[in-house]
Amino acid sequence: MTIEVANIPITVYKKNIRNLHLSVMPPNGKVRVSVPLSISDESIAFFVRSKIAWIRKQREKFETQLRQGVREFISGETLYVWGKQYFLQVDYSNKGNDFVLTGNAAVLVVRKESTATQRENYVNEKLRDMLKTEIEKRLPMWERKTGFKCVRWITKVMKTHWGSYSQRTHNITFNLQLVKKPFECLDYIIVHELGHTKYRNHGKDFIGYMDKTFPFWRETKKQLNDFTLDYI
Repeated sequence: MTIEVANIPITVYKKNIRNLHLSVMPPNGKVRVSVPLSISDESIAFFVRSKIAWIRKQREKFETQLRQGVREFISGETLYVWGKQYFLQVDYSNKGNDFVLTGNAAVLVVRKESTATQRENYVNEKLRDMLKTEIEKRLPMWERKTGFKCVRWITKVMKTHWGSYSQRTHNITFNLQLVKKPFECLDYIIVHELGHTKYRNHGKDFIGYMDKTFPFWRETKKQLNDFTLDYI
């Protein structure tokens, strides 16, 4: 359900948990709160109201954060891959598409009459391949270190999460945008979501696991959320 507090829409999730968990999600500052099943709507509103100053501060960070504009996929635009900035170089050919990173250039070969949407879709699939390659390399390493196992994983564009774990399907989903962030950000999300295969919430046991497995996770989380946001 959704409630409104101080003119801010709040998405409420009632779960079988003990404590209230408040989050302001990238990239647009959407506010969500997870609460125990037995808590009243009045108590939820009171709790959120007590955190309004913090909520506004977090939302302001997202509003002022550096954000890339709408892309037309033409030469000169910027593109981030694994945290490095590349400048798009568009070449034309009727012999097939291609996408190659070389030096500081991201060379995209397409038909001249191709649309921005077609170019974007092609680049996204190439980026998805890059992300899958890194997950296939890094996930088994972290499975060995944590002792936790991922049953199945997928990649897709996500607007409010960098990753998620489904208690129902036991799948881990990775945000396609992770391919644009530094490698350590992907490692952080892998460790985080593997943790949820055992710990349902972000309680003290989960925090202890993160501190032990990925000691600099707080700094990496901040780096991930402070990095240049893509247009959505």
